[in-house]
Amino acid sequence: MVARLCGLVGVKFSRCQFNSLDMQEDPQHPGSLRAIEQSELSVLQAIVEGTVTATGDQFFRALVSNLSMATGVSGAFVAVFAETRTKVRALAFWMDGQFLDNQEWELEDTPCQEVLQGGLCHYPANVWQQFPKEEGVESYLGVPLKTVEGDVLGHLAIFDCHVMPAQPQLLYTFKIFAARAAAELGRLQMLEQLRHSEEQYRDLFNEAPIAYVHEDLESRFISANRTAMRILGITPEQVPGLVGMSLVPDTLDAQYRVQEAFESLGNGTDTSGIVLELRRKDNGKPIWIQWWSRPDPSGEFTRTMFIDITDKVLMEQEQARLQAQNQYLKEEIKSVHNFEDIVGRSPAIQSLLNNVRRVADTDASVLIQGESGTGKELIARAIHSASNRSKNPLIKVNCAALPASLIESELFGHEKGAFTGAISKRIGRFELADGGTLFLDEIGEIPLDVQVKLLRVLQEREFERVGGQSPITVDVRIIAATNRNLLQEVTEKNFREDLYYRLNVFPLTTPPLRDRIDDVPLLISFLIDKYAMKIGKKISGISEQSMHWLQAYRWPGNIRELENVIERAIILADGPVLEIAADLMSGRSGSPLNPIRQLETASDASFETISRQHIISVLEKTRWIIEGANGAAQILSLQPSTLRYRMKKLGITKPNR
Repeated sequence: MVARLCGLVGVKFSRCQFNSLDMQEDPQHPGSLRAIEQSELSVLQAIVEGTVTATGDQFFRALVSNLSMATGVSGAFVAVFAETRTKVRALAFWMDGQFLDNQEWELEDTPCQEVLQGGLCHYPANVWQQFPKEEGVESYLGVPLKTVEGDVLGHLAIFDCHVMPAQPQLLYTFKIFAARAAAELGRLQMLEQLRHSEEQYRDLFNEAPIAYVHEDLESRFISANRTAMRILGITPEQVPGLVGMSLVPDTLDAQYRVQEAFESLGNGTDTSGIVLELRRKDNGKPIWIQWWSRPDPSGEFTRTMFIDITDKVLMEQEQARLQAQNQYLKEEIKSVHNFEDIVGRSPAIQSLLNNVRRVADTDASVLIQGESGTGKELIARAIHSASNRSKNPLIKVNCAALPASLIESELFGHEKGAFTGAISKRIGRFELADGGTLFLDEIGEIPLDVQVKLLRVLQEREFERVGGQSPITVDVRIIAATNRNLLQEVTEKNFREDLYYRLNVFPLTTPPLRDRIDDVPLLISFLIDKYAMKIGKKISGISEQSMHWLQAYRWPGNIRELENVIERAIILADGPVLEIAADLMSGRSGSPLNPIRQLETASDASFETISRQHIISVLEKTRWIIEGANGAAQILSLQPSTLRYRMKKLGITKPNR
């Protein structure tokens, strides 16, 4: 019998024969409920009592079992659509006093197909004759389970091996519990949707790149997602009950920020993007977060979101530090001297600038000597800028860059037709510099025949143009510069002695960069500002290790070489902080001191330690004699005053024997 009744789901019928049967009020018994006799009320009561406390699967099992027993039929089932709407699956199946395993069946050629199209189907008798495969099944009653909107979810059906008359009371009862089953089915589907939504929300909550925390009204954690736990350094076991305030450091600024944030939250003020400082739970390292918080509408907890901005804050702090450092260096530059382009505060450069101040107000000729790249032209400009001639031009002549045949024309000018190619009159540099200053760079390169004419201008303050007949009087101050030893050139008859003494009224010597290592940080700051803007990069400073390397290098090319190194480093820079490798310095082979290589081979030693050891070793070889041909200053290529300054700075004193 079970097999035959289970086969019911596969039988075929043509149409429902009770589609027109709807519950209507009996005119002889007004009110449908009053029309139900006492026996039917008992049936209804039995079904209600059997299902009232059940929900979900238990409800459907209770429904079909109680419905079958209360109506006296052989079986009952509740089914819903399966994967497609051409197939159904039983939620509960009762037959002959027991539950059967839930099964699935195709709707085609079954009574269920008509039911699921939205109509009530009742076969009071002869089911097995209309559906030959259902031997022994006499009657069938099915009703669709619909949502409030009218969508069909499934169906409720009973069947029997006896005739099932069309009793209005039975149909009314059946409709009531079909509606109850539809409501329960809708509730379960809603719960499933909620469960799915909660899973999606939970996945979104846990895997979100933004940190999410739920806190109670006492700021204790209720839940936190993985991002929040990673940022705060906590484990899932530490989340429940963790007090957020315990992560705030005991500093005035951090405590004030948190207090301000909570007051804003309590006042209903917007708390979007407040920056808070915290400490990680696992290692105590500082972190900074951008914080948003909103009370939940229930008022039972607070929803908090935040993102980790530690890297951004640390970068801004480093930028602020470097900017402050650069500003300090700039102020130091201005406080040491009033010359815009001369950078330095070492004893050597201070002594030089003091002499510049002394001679600037006079009209005395100045001879600037020094190695190439030591800033001789800057000194000339400084003298002119500080002199009474600063409102008049400073005219520069690079004597080494002019052919010997053209130097005279450049200095004194020429008349039209004075020589082949002189197609017009030319004003010379002396005339251009009248009332101002003439800077003769590389004066040692002037030919002897031009030196005679130059000497005349210095003595008589007049000259004649090439090809001219009339003398021209000028008021010009002469500043000359050379990297040659002019006294040696005089001895070798390459330079006139009388011209040398005319030029060397006030001699100045520009110190090499190796004698003013303390100026390297200031020079680097100045050059970074200069070339970063020119190249179009934002450079905030230089690493400490690179600074040590630059201070340790001998700088055979002096400031010009330093300029090249900084410009090259800025071009190669990938970030705001310069990292300068040793290979960027092109040092000369055979240099008596190359601390860079010492730093590379002794990375644990500081620059000061290496410098101190080297100076002491040289002093011991010279028996602590500083000055003289065989003194330590000569061996170290330093001025005696510079060496004494370095000894004092490094704490080097002569030991008592």
